[in-house]
Amino acid sequence: MTNPLIICCAITGSLPTKAINPAVPISVAEQVESTQEAFEAGATICHAHVRNADETPSADPDKFAALKEGLEKHCPGMIIQFSTGGRSGAGQARGAMLSLRPDMASLSVGSNNFPTRVYENPPDLVDWLAAEMVTYGIKPEVEAFDLSHILQAVKMHGDGRIKEPPYVQFVMGVKNAMPADKHVFDYYVETVNRLLPGAPWCAAGIGANQAALNEWSIAAGGHARTGLEDNVRLDRDTLAPSNAALVKRTVEIAEKHDRRIATAAEARALLGLRAA
Repeated sequence: MTNPLIICCAITGSLPTKAINPAVPISVAEQVESTQEAFEAGATICHAHVRNADETPSADPDKFAALKEGLEKHCPGMIIQFSTGGRSGAGQARGAMLSLRPDMASLSVGSNNFPTRVYENPPDLVDWLAAEMVTYGIKPEVEAFDLSHILQAVKMHGDGRIKEPPYVQFVMGVKNAMPADKHVFDYYVETVNRLLPGAPWCAAGIGANQAALNEWSIAAGGHARTGLEDNVRLDRDTLAPSNAALVKRTVEIAEKHDRRIATAAEARALLGLRAA
């Protein structure tokens, strides 16, 4: 395949702690250092959450601002993607950082079950987040935990709530949501290619499913997400020593499938983003 591979590194998330893996970056300084290593290893998107000093999740715009400043300084050209996920806050607080104008932000367009709770994304909140992204010129990354989320993204693209080109990421392997099933994955790919022809797409696997989803996505012509947010191990017995180590594993999978790694400038062009 000749289309270059965009690698997104989800560096921290809301749940992993240093007790689980000491490599999880918590402070802004740790996040910048870890992201720089991942960037140099081949990642061109940083999917970012921020944390409090006690490692609990936060939606504090000041923390996001400090992280954005550090990433722009140490990872020139890298695509900065903020999370608007529901573990970091409630209601419109989830989008309080969008006025900082990151390149991208995650957008969950429907609700679903998580391991111990319902991940609530009511239509009015989805519409508000999408409108804020349009206002500030931010590219949404639609996080699809279910087939209905892909179909909702198609509808939102059709009526202008998601601008061209749309970008959908399949999230598979979350307990009580969509499992990592190859037949379902193949149907997701067919659905996006049929209803959003030519649109770039990505896939993320949770936990032990991370490497499998990287393989499936790269082989099928999509893009890949990796990082300590989704998976803290290289294998059953080995903790990942860094985000960069997981990126390097993804690069190795890409080499097997003759997919070269996109530069930051190429990734921006593929996603329809402004130049850095």
